[in-house]
Amino acid sequence: MSNLVTNAGHTHVDGHGHDDHLHDSGEMTVFGFWLYLMTDCILFASIFAVYAVLVNNVAGGPSGHDIFELPYVLGETACLLLSSITYGFAMLALFKGKKKAVLGWLAITFLLGLGFIGMEINEFHKLISEGYGPSRSGFLSGFFTLVSTHGLHVTSGLIWMAIMMYQVNKHGLTSTNKTRLSCLSLFWHFLDVVWICVFTVVYLMGTL
Repeated sequence: MSNLVTNAGHTHVDGHGHDDHLHDSGEMTVFGFWLYLMTDCILFASIFAVYAVLVNNVAGGPSGHDIFELPYVLGETACLLLSSITYGFAMLALFKGKKKAVLGWLAITFLLGLGFIGMEINEFHKLISEGYGPSRSGFLSGFFTLVSTHGLHVTSGLIWMAIMMYQVNKHGLTSTNKTRLSCLSLFWHFLDVVWICVFTVVYLMGTL
């Protein structure tokens, strides 16, 4: 009987230690992802600097004032900002352990993000079809590089989000999935902040 009690107590201690290990591992993963985002900040800061140098090099072609359609870009911006809000609702549902709500809010976030990318591709197609491609001038090279880099990040986030929806649906709200969704939350909100900078520096200032 004493051996059983000892073994039971030993098992309890081991299980508690295992939970602590998973908790610490998740925190380290999120911290590591913060470090990655800092490197991404440097990447975008460098591209912004290049754009600032090239913005007035129109080579006799159009400037931002000639080609940007601010109401259209406001629609893009609304899609992305709303997706950040819906992802926030997904995280609230995650903390409450509501699997169906998490999947529902992630699906809405995915559709909003997809709408943003679709509008961006349409914008690029229109500009290129009118002869305003990235090779037309230094300004357009900087514009396409900056906006498309952000778009590629959003696309990566959408792929990640689709994978997470599959994982949550199949395995539930495990500690691993919670950590991954937390990292994706940081990434998605970071892209929103970057887009606000793009909208302000490129589109808003470009149409003044």
